[in-house]
Amino acid sequence: MRISELSDRSGVALATVKYYLREGLLHQGEQVAATRAVYDDSHLRRLRLIRALLEVGRLPVAAIKQVIDAVEDESLPVHQMLGTAQYALGPAVEPEPSDDWQAARAETDRLIDEQGWTIAPDAPTRNELAQTLLTLRRLGMSTDLSRYAETAGGLAAAELDALPLDGSRESAVEAVVLGTVLYGRAFDALRRLAHESESARRLAGKDQTPPAG
Repeated sequence: MRISELSDRSGVALATVKYYLREGLLHQGEQVAATRAVYDDSHLRRLRLIRALLEVGRLPVAAIKQVIDAVEDESLPVHQMLGTAQYALGPAVEPEPSDDWQAARAETDRLIDEQGWTIAPDAPTRNELAQTLLTLRRLGMSTDLSRYAETAGGLAAAELDALPLDGSRESAVEAVVLGTVLYGRAFDALRRLAHESESARRLAGKDQTPPAG
């Protein structure tokens, strides 16, 4: 297909497709003439992945380029490729130079060990969770996340079962990005719904002000 048809079928503006080509996010088409190239379904898959990273993952172009490079590096194991996408989705959290931070990071590492999880020592999610634990502690809230961890472990297993790992590398990364972001939002909404329901079950009628007299 021509680049104009690629734009029409993908829903990506022609100028944007050309920008992705210049930036190396989208691989070049097959040159069939001096000023003409043709494109195929692999370009459509790549554009879907870029849109998922950009519109759902909210990643900057530099981070998208890192993920694309991982997808294109066939020597990179699938586990590391998916990890590149996962790490790009989270915020970059720098350690604090304080004893409280070190305690929160140690608690994070213990929780990971207790769950029996295999996590890279330099995984940015360790610092992300440590920062959350530090904030919880500073606010006087419970830092026991064992039940959350157990739930997360079960969800992760179910989500990995559904990953299209026998297809293209783009499809697998796209599924990870969409699943991480959208199912994360769905779980958060479900938890708030459950809070409302549980509050109604326990408290409905108890906070009614008795009529005067």
